Formats: sequence, structure tokens, C-alpha cells
Amino acid sequence: MDGRLVTSTLARRTARASQIWRELRFPLAVYGVSRLLLIVLGVVDSVLQHWSLTSELSNWDGVWYLALARHGYPTHVSHLQTTLGFFPLYPMTMWLVAHVLFLPMLESGLVVSAIGGLVATILVQRLAARWWGDAAARRVVVLFCAFPGSVVFSMVYSEGLLLPLVAGCLLALGSRRWLLAGILAGIATAIGPDAVAVVLACAVASFVEIRRHGWRDRSALRSLVAPALAPVGIASVGAFFWAWTGTPLANFDAQRYGWGERTTPFALAREVRTLSQEISLSHFDYHLVNLNYIVGLAGAVFLLYALVLVAKQRRAITPEAIGWTLGIAFLSLTSQYTPPNPRLLITAFPVVAVVAFRATGRRFTLLVAASTALLVLLSAVTYVGIALRP
Repeated sequence: MDGRLVTSTLARRTARASQIWRELRFPLAVYGVSRLLLIVLGVVDSVLQHWSLTSELSNWDGVWYLALARHGYPTHVSHLQTTLGFFPLYPMTMWLVAHVLFLPMLESGLVVSAIGGLVATILVQRLAARWWGDAAARRVVVLFCAFPGSVVFSMVYSEGLLLPLVAGCLLALGSRRWLLAGILAGIATAIGPDAVAVVLACAVASFVEIRRHGWRDRSALRSLVAPALAPVGIASVGAFFWAWTGTPLANFDAQRYGWGERTTPFALAREVRTLSQEISLSHFDYHLVNLNYIVGLAGAVFLLYALVLVAKQRRAITPEAIGWTLGIAFLSLTSQYTPPNPRLLITAFPVVAVVAFRATGRRFTLLVAASTALLVLLSAVTYVGIALRP
């Protein structure tokens, strides 16, 4: 009897392991190929542009995250660019991985980004499968990995930590696992200011649940746990900054004065005006066109188009995912310094997913080919110099 029981248990575990492998092998393969492509691109870029591969993979914000992980924060706010412009959780994770695995800080940052990107890919596939089925979910995985913004999973950038937490939170909200969703959201909001959109996602999910079952339903009221826990991360960061520098707005001040970041409803109009001035004939003799404006405005067009598709799919895409998308869309469309570039578009990953869902057959093939070409082109520029942000 015991022998048969052991055999039956082993058979169930083997079947379960086989099922998990069948579910994971496709996103693993697609993600692995996309990362290999970016590594090859980095090596080629290194030879042609005479930049070290490590400098390429830690360019832009990576420089600040490394400085923060190695040296921490200054004790006072200045009007210059400082590490106070960045939230602490990603550098803390880098520091932890570096000491546990005995890795240099840069390599630990890349490990966190790469593994987090893989986890995000797997979770985004599961979300898409809930919305549209397995076939569409596989298309979503391909476009998600080929999307230009996915370069952040191969650089020292915090999206590799943020996106798996957010995707996991959305899955938990969809399964009504309110405590888990709140914990994941609370951790996510300690990664960066844009993560505050996950608070909106939790609030939307709780509102829908209570509206469906009524205020007198105790099980529905448990959904309030998620939006209650979601701001814990950003509140903790604010409390730390207050104790460390004397103001809870240290990050806000650093971004405002050091990077010129502001939120304004006229952000896109300002970019259009600035770009039109830069491409005027009188400037062509000596003035370089800022590529960030071109990419940002193109991203805004893509974002607005995708939001229309999201609205059409509102019965399939869960309300909390729409809440997250709208939150990131608002932040990117009103940002004076960081317009809807590929990094922010992949952060609002339902917009990438819905485009992949709508494209089938030859259209999808052309879409992936164009996206891959943009991934290579934009990443090649992003890796070296300061002409184009991720």
C-alpha cells in the first residue's frame, strides 16, 4: 500500500512538473533569445563605439543606481543631480544580491534586472491568457520581449524589479487574494514614484468588488486590505527621507531641481513646440535634434492608439489592469522630462499586450519585425553616449 502511495505521489509530482515546464518553456525561449540579441548588440556596439560593455549596460539611470548601492544617499537636499532622485529598494536588492552571491555591484544589478524581466514575462503571459486565451498570450510574450522598452531588462534599471511585482499584484487582485496583492503593491511602491499607479489599480479592484457584493458583505470588505497596504512602500520611503534629510519630499525636490522634472498637462504641447524649433532650417547648421522628443512623441501616438484598443477590450482586460495602465499613461503624458518613451510604454504593459492581441497572422509578423528593428536601433543608441534615454 505504501509503495503504491509513493508511486502515485511521484506520478502526480512528475505530471505537475511536466505541466509547469510546458507552460514555462515558451516564455523562457523567447526571453532568452531576446536577451542574447541584446548581448550581441552590446558587444558589437562596444567594438564600434569604443565603449566598454559594462558602461553600456549601466548607462543612464544605471550610473545613479550603482552610486546609490555603493555609497548611499547624501544627508541634505541640493539643487544638483544626486542619488536622492532615486528610490532605495532596487539598489538595496542589488546590494543584497552582491553580498549573497559575491558578485560585483554592476553584475548583481544586471542579475536582478534579467531575472525580474523573465518573471515579468511569465506573469504577463498568464495575465494575457486570462484575458484572451493561450494563443494570444504567446503573441503577447513575443511582442513584450521584442518591444524596444525591454532593453531595461538588460540594463541596471529598476523595471526588472517593478514589473514582476506589479504583474503579480494584478494576478493576485484578479484571484481576490487581497493580502498578497497589497503586500506586492506595497513593495512595488518603494521602487519608484511611477509605481504609485499600482495604488490606483488596487483601489479600482476593491471598488469593483464592493460594488458587486455590497458594503455589508464582509468578504468584499476584505478587498480594502489591498489599497490600504499599497502605499506603504512610498510612505516608508518618504519617512526615511524625512529622517535622513529633514524633508519627506527629498526625492521630489531632487527630481524637480536636478532633472527639471515637472507634471504639467501641457507636456506634449511643449515637446511639439521644442521639436519644431529644433528642426527648423535656421537650426540645421549647428543644432542637433533631441531624439528623446521624437521617440517620446511617437510613443505618445502609440500610447493613445493602444488606449483606444484597451477601451474596446474593457470587458476582457480586468479593471485593475486598466487602472494601472491609465495611471502610468497619465504620469507619462504629463511628464515634462520623461515622455511616453519605450521604457514607460512597457511599464504600462497592457498597452503592449492589447496591440499583440489585435495583430494576427501576417500583421503580427510585420509588427514583431518592426518592433525588433526598433529594439536593435534604439538600444544601440541608448547603450552609448547620452543621446537617447531607454
